[in-house]
Amino acid sequence: MPIALLALAIGTFGFGTTEFAAMGILPDVAEAFGVSIPLGGYIISGYAVGVVIGAPLLTALGARVDRKRLLLALMGLYTAGNLAAALAPTFEVLVAARVLTALPHGTFFGVGSVVAASLVPATKRAQAISLVIAGLTVANIVGVPLTTLAAQQFGWRAAFWIVTAVGLITLAAVARLVPAQPPRPGATLRAELGALARGQ
Repeated sequence: MPIALLALAIGTFGFGTTEFAAMGILPDVAEAFGVSIPLGGYIISGYAVGVVIGAPLLTALGARVDRKRLLLALMGLYTAGNLAAALAPTFEVLVAARVLTALPHGTFFGVGSVVAASLVPATKRAQAISLVIAGLTVANIVGVPLTTLAAQQFGWRAAFWIVTAVGLITLAAVARLVPAQPPRPGATLRAELGALARGQ
């Protein structure tokens, strides 16, 4: 398996950790900003809203972009969102940062899977994609407990500093290890959005 798959797996690990870590730090965030637990849950639902908005929009907008550059842009947006969350002065800013962080989530998984499949022979594509998606599994086993522990020891912002660092590591790994990936010939914004009209 190409080592470039490791860069993509680190990215999926980061997204998975970011998505679910909010559950472990929710009580600490609510207490820090003086809001109720139900209201604090907006840091979870806000992320979900970001995924729903970002996945089709960024996938369509990135249809004609070199896939490596698109991966770097997506991870840059993810890292910026987590940095904003770590520095958030108010609860409203934190929720907005969570939405921002979530925007590239679905597109990264989709584009990352396509890139992974393109790096190996047809007989190895399923294995390559599974290795990339394995980052999400590792996030639930290692990333989420680690960020929760860090938040308990050093404050809730530590969780966001950790995933910001993961974003920076992924940026460096993708830039170094993933080869250039030209966009699919004939890909256009109209064609991508047109897929939404197909029942399948």
